[in-house]
Amino acid sequence: MKLLFSPTSPYARKVRIVAAEKRIELEMVPVVLSAPDCPVNEHNPLGKIPVLLLDDGDSLFDSRVIVEYLDNRTPLARLIPQENSLRITVRRWEALADGICDAAVAALMESRRPEQMQDPASIAKQLGKVERGLKALSQELGNNKWCVGDAFSLADVAVGCVLGYLKLRYKNINWQQQYPNLAEYYAELMTRASFKESAPAES
Repeated sequence: MKLLFSPTSPYARKVRIVAAEKRIELEMVPVVLSAPDCPVNEHNPLGKIPVLLLDDGDSLFDSRVIVEYLDNRTPLARLIPQENSLRITVRRWEALADGICDAAVAALMESRRPEQMQDPASIAKQLGKVERGLKALSQELGNNKWCVGDAFSLADVAVGCVLGYLKLRYKNINWQQQYPNLAEYYAELMTRASFKESAPAES
């Protein structure tokens, strides 16, 4: 299987971490979405990464679909609980983390437009979602080691990826100082090989 990805994509990082935790080997194919020869559109009509190319020629997208597929390939290190209430709780955490990511990416893309074309109200709206999302993450995590129960799960993968993305792209949002429990939590996640090896390079 091949994964079309960008090293700085938090959604692709989620897939890479799940694959590493599950001991599933993927051939990593870095892509540049703006490149004229980018293969992503051939396999995902939405033109987004990550895309998982299966051995039978089919493709899977987006990250939520891919991680569920990978988690079901082997019972090793199950990341999505099979018990319904726990599974829904894990997916809710994932939805919150991905929603914060969506807002952070949208604000960043808007801020990269020519200054005269930017919509400050849109940026503020998206960053408001990020701030509320971080507050919710901090409150719901509390002093717990993991997001759901006493085991590492997809919820932790998703939350770790959004915190890593904010650390990379939003130096002006000092969530580590504002929410020390999230800072300690992310530091603990970064001791795992899957997080270390997938961490985006600081620019």
